[in-house]
Amino acid sequence: MRWTLKPKPNIKTVNHLKEVLTIEATIASLLAQRGIETFEAAKDFFRPSLTHLHDPFLMKDMDKAVQRIEKALVHNENILVYGDYDVDGTTSVALMSSYLKTRSHHIATYIPDRYEEGYGVSYKGIDFAKDNEFSLIIALDCGIKAIDKVAYAQDKDIDFIICDHHRPADTIPKAVAVLDPKRSDCDYPYKELCGCGVGFKLIQALSEREGKGVIELTKYLDLVATAIAADIVPITGENRVLAYFGLQVINKTPRVGIQTMLQQLKKDSLTITDVVFTIAPRINAAGRMKHGNHAVTLLTETDFDLAASYASEIEVFNLERRETDTRITIEALQQILDHKEQERYTTVVYDASWHKGVIGIVASRLIETYYRPTLVFTRSGDKLAASARSVSGFDVYNALEACSEHIEQFGGHKYAAGLTLKEENYDAFKRAFESVVKATIDKHLLTPEVKIDAQINLEDIDQRLWRIMRQFAPFGPGNMTPVFMSKGLVDSGYGKCVGEADKHLKLTVCQQGSASFSGIGFGLGSKVQLIKHKQRFDAVYSIDENHWNGQVNLQLKLKDIR
Repeated sequence: MRWTLKPKPNIKTVNHLKEVLTIEATIASLLAQRGIETFEAAKDFFRPSLTHLHDPFLMKDMDKAVQRIEKALVHNENILVYGDYDVDGTTSVALMSSYLKTRSHHIATYIPDRYEEGYGVSYKGIDFAKDNEFSLIIALDCGIKAIDKVAYAQDKDIDFIICDHHRPADTIPKAVAVLDPKRSDCDYPYKELCGCGVGFKLIQALSEREGKGVIELTKYLDLVATAIAADIVPITGENRVLAYFGLQVINKTPRVGIQTMLQQLKKDSLTITDVVFTIAPRINAAGRMKHGNHAVTLLTETDFDLAASYASEIEVFNLERRETDTRITIEALQQILDHKEQERYTTVVYDASWHKGVIGIVASRLIETYYRPTLVFTRSGDKLAASARSVSGFDVYNALEACSEHIEQFGGHKYAAGLTLKEENYDAFKRAFESVVKATIDKHLLTPEVKIDAQINLEDIDQRLWRIMRQFAPFGPGNMTPVFMSKGLVDSGYGKCVGEADKHLKLTVCQQGSASFSGIGFGLGSKVQLIKHKQRFDAVYSIDENHWNGQVNLQLKLKDIR
């Protein structure tokens, strides 16, 4: 791993924060690194409030969207809430349909089939709307590139409202309203909302027009927080406020569907990380292994017993998903070895039999072994479909754009994207993608990086530091868990490998006579020789709580040692 110590923030800012907040230099420095430089900014950071949310009508086309929906509600039009089959899409559909059903009985939902229809708005979905007399489709977490589909719907007298957060192309669909803060002509102050976040802004606007406040929409924030966590958007600004209150709902008064999933998990209090690794995969498993409708049904159900049976069903899908992605990852790694492709700048693998629902997970797993931009292809109808994942600092969306002559369609973000192409173009695309990445990537980005907030001594770690640091949560991109480096550490002599195949490292460390701390290094078992015989070593770690035998102690969660 590359150890990168973040630049020290301005000393005047740090001293100012120390003084006005009466905090230690370490905390003041962490705040300054996050762009928090004044007492007021710190107050907003430590005490998030729903009043910090922006006016939804600042978003381009919001007034048009609200007018069209209000017209549909007044005239009892049939409204179809349409969303993608992943977590962001299904939570968006659950959110919008749940809200609209409080105002109309003419609301239905539609999730495209991952295998028959693929990603985003589909002709089949529009035909369904026409056949069932829907005159308005609200598309969530998709639609920003659906120019032909929106025109097709217009010909059938169906209006579209698009709520998306993906990057637009040069041309915007001719929908009634296109809500996307990433539009170049949109002045909305916060650009990093997820699809469900854009959907929430729309119901916030609708609610305001009714003369109601955002407080009355709090019950929907468990869905928004789940989408924020799963879509790995920055947890800064408005996202941080939404995630903060959404987690409170998840932990105190979750909707019945989430409650039944949490019962199976037997966890008292969830963090954003817990949501990423527990709730999100289960919701995703429905669309991956069966159909996204199962997730929407679970998330909108109000009867506990029914929800419990749906949650059990989804648990089965999730177990099947885990077995499938493990098997395909092994096959993909073998393919890389067989084709002697370890030295490439990219990883591009293909097998017609691989399950389309898990190729995104497999791409992420391959990056854990070969740290480079990765695409995993499978057959989808008469074309090949791929999920793309990238390494920190490299924009895979731009790389795909540079290869667009070989691609049928693509979309996504800087670090995750999807695409389809004709099978005869696969080899040419693979060569082009390798060539583009090789020419544009900074070579150091091919080594995993651990970013360090500050170098500290073990004596700086105490309960007060921990208590204040916990208030930095929720953590995520843009507001990561603080990472520290300490030098000249010594193990007690009882450090050892633990876990299956001695994969992990467990030790107790001190530094020049300081109090000792227990430490756990997941995946660091191979480095046990560095701590033997009282050798001094440096460590990068975050601080965590260890609960054991009724005792709660601070421990170091090691990321790397050297």
